[in-house]
Amino acid sequence: MKARKGPHVNLVIFDVDGTLIDSQNMIVTAMDRAFAAHGLAAPSRAEVLSIVGLSLETAMRALVKEEADALAGPLTEAYKAAFFDLRQSEEHHEPLFPGALAALDRLSGREDVVLGIATGKSRRGVNAIMDLHNLHGRFATIQTADDHPSKPNPGMVSAAIAETGVLPQRATVIGDTTFDMEMARAAGARAIGVGWGYHPNEALAAAGAQIVLSHFDELDRALEAHFLEEAAR
Repeated sequence: MKARKGPHVNLVIFDVDGTLIDSQNMIVTAMDRAFAAHGLAAPSRAEVLSIVGLSLETAMRALVKEEADALAGPLTEAYKAAFFDLRQSEEHHEPLFPGALAALDRLSGREDVVLGIATGKSRRGVNAIMDLHNLHGRFATIQTADDHPSKPNPGMVSAAIAETGVLPQRATVIGDTTFDMEMARAAGARAIGVGWGYHPNEALAAAGAQIVLSHFDELDRALEAHFLEEAAR
């Protein structure tokens, strides 16, 4: 990717699960298998989707609560193994949401935009998605759970801003969870929610989303409004 830096460059940071990738069936199935492997009743689909976006062990701690110290580590490893097995199966897949690829292509072609990722996935998980959908070369910065505290800690966004040299006020986070919105605001970035993911629209707005999209076709207009507003300052 061609380096783009300067006071007028905008950084657009995407979450992955629930924003770019529809992975909920994979996540829920892997969670079911992880809990079953330890003889435990699996959490409900709603409970599982409520913690998507958190780093994996943090998510497990939220699910098992008072037994977190004893169970979070083993459940995390069981989940990783289950997810890896599912990814090898032809019966399970992680499709891009409608319009996602076209939106990435449009944005990556702009001279005033660089793209980034901030995700609770591991680097291995991100690489698998990149390979699956041929997304390599579009992102100037990729921040994962391997190197940062869990969302909503702003570390991922701050690192992306530092790596690309973009002004914080010219960074925008696109995500489907309250964790994404809170992370963005804590880092001094703008926050745009998406309504096709795992947290309700009203929760995204309450957490700081300036707008909640209903389809990827709306993203360009929402971003352009942010870019123009910042340029007028």
